[in-house]
Amino acid sequence: MLSSVGYRTPGERTLLLRFWKSARGFWTGKSAGWAWLLTVLLIATVLLQLLTQYSLNFWNRDFFNAVERKDGKELLNQVIRFIPLAAAGLSLAVFSVWGRMTLQRMWRAWLSDELYRYWLERNRFVRLNFVAGDYQAPEYRIAEDGRLATDLPVDLILGLLASVLAAATFIGVLWVVGGNLSIEAASLAVTIPGYLVVAVVVYSIVVATTTILIGRRLTHVLEENKRAEAQLRAIGTHVRERGEGVAPEAEGEDGLRTIRPALKAVIAAWLDYCWQLMRLTVITHTNSLLTPVIGLLLCTPKYVAGTMLLGEVVQAAAAFVVVQSACSWFTDNYPRLAEWAASANRVASLLLALDEIDHPLEDKPSSMRS
Repeated sequence: MLSSVGYRTPGERTLLLRFWKSARGFWTGKSAGWAWLLTVLLIATVLLQLLTQYSLNFWNRDFFNAVERKDGKELLNQVIRFIPLAAAGLSLAVFSVWGRMTLQRMWRAWLSDELYRYWLERNRFVRLNFVAGDYQAPEYRIAEDGRLATDLPVDLILGLLASVLAAATFIGVLWVVGGNLSIEAASLAVTIPGYLVVAVVVYSIVVATTTILIGRRLTHVLEENKRAEAQLRAIGTHVRERGEGVAPEAEGEDGLRTIRPALKAVIAAWLDYCWQLMRLTVITHTNSLLTPVIGLLLCTPKYVAGTMLLGEVVQAAAAFVVVQSACSWFTDNYPRLAEWAASANRVASLLLALDEIDHPLEDKPSSMRS
C-alpha cells in the first residue's frame, strides 16, 4: 500500500464541491423525475405548514381576547375554529415525515449505488491501495457516511427554508402587533419603531455569535471521531484475518497490543466530542428557556399601560418565539451541520482518491466525474 506521508489533505471547500458534483446527479439523471416531484411536494408542504402556523397565531389572539372578556360564546366559536387547524397541522406533519424519509431513502440508494459502482469497477478497490489519500475503510464511508451525507441535507435544507419563510412572515406580525415603544428618561424621549423586531434580531445575533465561537471546532472533532472509529474497525478486521490459521494463544496478545491504542484514541475522540456538545447544549437549552420569557416581558409594559390586549400579548409573544427560533436555525442545527460536513468530507476524500486512479475523464462514470 502506498504511504500517505507527504499527502496534503484537500481543503473543506474542495471536498464539499467534490461531494456535490456527484450527489447532485440524483436531480439530473434518470431519477430526476421522482427527485423533483418529491422536492416540490415537500416545498409545498412547508408553505402549507407556515400558513397553518400563521392561522394558529391569530387564533391565539382571538382566543385569549375572548378569555379576557369572559365571552363564553366566542370561546366556543374559537374551539370549533381550532379543530380544522389542528387537523391540518397534524396531517401536514405526517405527510412531511413520509416525504422527507422517502426522498432521503431514494437519494441514499442512488448515491450508494453510484459510489459502489465507482469503487468496484475496473478493480479500483484493489488499485486504490496504491494511491496516496484519505480513503481508509471505504466500505464504511459508503455505507455510513453516505447515509448521513444524504439524510441530513434534506432535513437541514427544509428546516432552513421553513425558518426563512417563518421569520419573514412573523416579523410582520411582530412589527404590526408590537408597534413602537416610547421610552422616557429624564428629559429625553426615545421612540423605538418595531421594538419587538429590533429585540429579536439583536438577541438572535448574540446567540448565533456565541454558538460560532464555542462550536467552531466541532466539524474537526467529528471528523477525528469518525476517523478513530474507522481505524479501530479496520484494526480489528486485520487482527482477525491475520489470526486465522495462527495459534490463538500466540496471536491473542499481539492483537490486544495492537487494538488497545486504537481503542484509547476512540475514547479520547468521544470525550472531546462530549465536551463540545456539553458547551453547545448550555447555549441551546438556555436559549429555549429564555426566549418565551423575554417575549412576554417585552410585551408586559404595553399590557400594563392598557395599549395591548391579552390576546395581542400572547400573539406577539408566540410570534417572538417563532422568529427567534427561525433566526436560531443555525444555532440549533450547528452540531448536525458539522456532522453532515464531516460525513460529506469523508465521502469526498474517497472520491478524490478514486479520481486519482483513472486520470482520463472519459474513464469515469458521468455522475462521478470531478
